[in-house]
Amino acid sequence: MRKSLVMAAVVLIAATGCGGGTGDTTGAASPTDKADTTAPAAHHLTVTSPAYRDGGTVPRRFTCDGADISPPIDLAGVPAGTRSLAVTVRDLDAPGGTFTHWLIRDIAATTRRLSAGAHPRGAVESRNSFGRTGYSGPCPPHGDRPHRYVLTVYATDRRPLLSPGTSPGASPDTSPDDLRRALSGHTLATGTLTGRYGH
Repeated sequence: MRKSLVMAAVVLIAATGCGGGTGDTTGAASPTDKADTTAPAAHHLTVTSPAYRDGGTVPRRFTCDGADISPPIDLAGVPAGTRSLAVTVRDLDAPGGTFTHWLIRDIAATTRRLSAGAHPRGAVESRNSFGRTGYSGPCPPHGDRPHRYVLTVYATDRRPLLSPGTSPGASPDTSPDDLRRALSGHTLATGTLTGRYGH
């Protein structure tokens, strides 16, 4: 009888130490795991453009070879409780690493469309990787295969607390990483639209 109980205990300990087959050898939840189970799940924001489909080619008009203005954007699924919106456009295939073409924040939460070349009232546009404030379109090196340009929209439960530039106007020192850190724990939904462009 005692031998049977000992064997049962060994089997039970071995089973609980497997971590559910997830590769976690500790068998215990980390502080991050606990936080994730109590935090509300981020919603998906639908981002589309009448100018190009997701995965399609960015029209010349919105690149350095054309008018070099931001593309029109339509938003759907902005969750209740959103206080502001932010947008980034980044080239994932730039030779020197990810390259920022646009970073704009403090867009009004009621916004559901940004027209081509928009500069929303009250929004803050930062300096891009070209060293210019505002939008600068795709401009890959000649001969490169088409680069991927990812436009990401963030719906947030507060205006990002960033310094300098917390008031409307230019905020040249804010980077995408600065924005993501400021929105950590305050992002209600995100959505992306990817376009491709090459010479």
